Amino acid sequence: MKFIYSLLFLICLLLIWSAINPLEYFTWFLEIIPAIMGTVILIITFKKFRFTNLIYFLVFIHCTILIIGGHYTYAEVPWFNWLEDIFNQSRNNYDKLGHFAQGFVPAMITRELLIRKKIVLSKNWLNFIIVCIAMAISVTYEFIEWGVSIITGDGGDSFLGTQGYIWDTQSDMLFATIGAITALITLSKVHNEKLSKLKK
Repeated sequence: MKFIYSLLFLICLLLIWSAINPLEYFTWFLEIIPAIMGTVILIITFKKFRFTNLIYFLVFIHCTILIIGGHYTYAEVPWFNWLEDIFNQSRNNYDKLGHFAQGFVPAMITRELLIRKKIVLSKNWLNFIIVCIAMAISVTYEFIEWGVSIITGDGGDSFLGTQGYIWDTQSDMLFATIGAITALITLSKVHNEKLSKLKK
C-alpha cells in the first residue's frame, strides 16, 4: 500500500508543478485530463479490483509523460528540443514517446484484466486481442484530438501537435501499436510472475 500511496503522492506533486505557468493553460488542461481520469478510476475501483503494483507503476509513468507534455506542450518539451538539435530532426518527437506509452501501458492493463477476469482463455488469441484493444484506444484518442481541433480551431493546434507533419496521426497510431507489442514482448513473463503471486 505504501508503494501505491507514494505513486499517488508523486502524481499530485507533478500536477501541482505542471499547473504553475504552463506554456498554454488550455493545452495543459486537455493533456492532463486523461491522467486525472485514469487516476480517479483506479482510486474508485481499488477496493473491488486491485491491480498488481507493476500496473500501477506503469500508469504512474504514463501519467508523468502526460503531465510533462501538458506543462510544456508536446512540441516544446525542452529535453526533446535538445534531441531535435543533436540528431538534426525536423520536429520535437516527445509526442511519439507519449503515443508509445499510449500503447504500452493500456496493453498491460488490458492483459491483466483479460487474464484475471478469464475473459480470454486461449493464449493464442490473448496477445492479438490485447494489441487490437490498444490500437482501438489509440484510434479513439485520435478521433478526440480531431474533434477538439475542429471545435476549437487554432486553440486546439497545440493539443493536436502535428507540427506540420502530414502523417502525424498515422505515425501516432503506429507508435501506439509498437508500444503495445513491445510491452507484451518485454513484460509478459514478469507480469505472469506478479499474477501468480496474487493466487497464492
